[in-house]
Amino acid sequence: MRTILTGLAVAGLALCGAVASAAEPSPELIAYGRTLVEAGDCAGCHTADPAKPFAGGKRIDTPFGAIYAPNLTPDRDTGIGAWTDADFVRAVRSGIAPDGSSYYPAFPYPYFTKMTKDDTLAIRAYLGTLAPVANRNKPPELRWPFGYRGLMRIWNAMYFKPGLFEPDQSKSATWNRGGYLVTGLGHCGACHTPKNYFGADKTAQALAGSPLGGWYAPRLDGAVRTGLHSWSAQDIAEYLQSGRNARSHAGGPMAEVIVNSTSKMSDADVRAIAVYLKSLPPARRETIVTPPDEAEMKAGQAVYAKFCIACHEADGSGAPRIYPPLPGNALLQSINPSSTLRIILDGAHTVTTPRAPNTGEMPGYAKQLSDEEIAAVTNYIRNSWGNAGLLVTPAQVAKARKQE
Repeated sequence: MRTILTGLAVAGLALCGAVASAAEPSPELIAYGRTLVEAGDCAGCHTADPAKPFAGGKRIDTPFGAIYAPNLTPDRDTGIGAWTDADFVRAVRSGIAPDGSSYYPAFPYPYFTKMTKDDTLAIRAYLGTLAPVANRNKPPELRWPFGYRGLMRIWNAMYFKPGLFEPDQSKSATWNRGGYLVTGLGHCGACHTPKNYFGADKTAQALAGSPLGGWYAPRLDGAVRTGLHSWSAQDIAEYLQSGRNARSHAGGPMAEVIVNSTSKMSDADVRAIAVYLKSLPPARRETIVTPPDEAEMKAGQAVYAKFCIACHEADGSGAPRIYPPLPGNALLQSINPSSTLRIILDGAHTVTTPRAPNTGEMPGYAKQLSDEEIAAVTNYIRNSWGNAGLLVTPAQVAKARKQE
């Protein structure tokens, strides 16, 4: 096990002596810390103003109310400049602030606990090189009684399982590196794992898809229809690096993750994530779908012929990497149609990355189409060309409109 764990941290473990003994971190350690910060998409939550990266203040909406991400710059009064290494490690891996109070799990310490101490300190080394920004954080805006931080002691006792990632000796170093990134630093389950009433992961359904702020974070397991069964490891890697592949395009919150995080990761780390995800069996059964009736399908086909066929073609084949194909599209067939409705209502802008700089646009149809028409065309594309998706109602479309 020690051999595999050593392989996981790569340069970070080799540099641990620099963390422990040097007054100033080495350039190599700082550079390694930056790669970890990018892999963890720290800027995604901790940057409200692009001109002040990592200075915090970004509002994060949760089912329990809003939380504002704190300042990670080395400002001594409002950031982490006065923290000790021990303060930082305890905060990241245990969810405990320097004053002894508990963080809320919107800060994904239940995942970061799997990181090695050396990687955690490499992150601190990089953050220490940022320009200090004075930006005092806002208090949470949580519904009663969730604003009482003391309740987190109970939550942690019930749901928080501290401990490092445990390598599997029967798997390759690549698979273990992918597991370390997916279940730890990358905290993929924070969005893609269903949550219980108290906001904790349903661990038995890891990466089986979950609602997310008006969108739906799709399944990352091996479900045949709605998961990654039909994707190859190369498909996954291409998607994470470029924001698109022959099967799908990134949109919504995932587009931001790709631009700010996965597109900047090394080929080896992205490949490791892909290998790990491709190994996951379905975490739960797929829902049995009853097809819409003939009248509903005809109504949807009429809308599709008028508004969609020019780009997506009569057979839904589209133009892969330009207009995503619809047949076999896992996200389109998800048990929760929120992402599909969001795209139809608001439109979509193809994310651009160094590997895929060309843009693409899909207009929104919130003004042109009624709730009934959007429901009909959604049902049509979710149940044509071999697809199977649960019936979408006009009431669901109306609810999605209110989230605009």
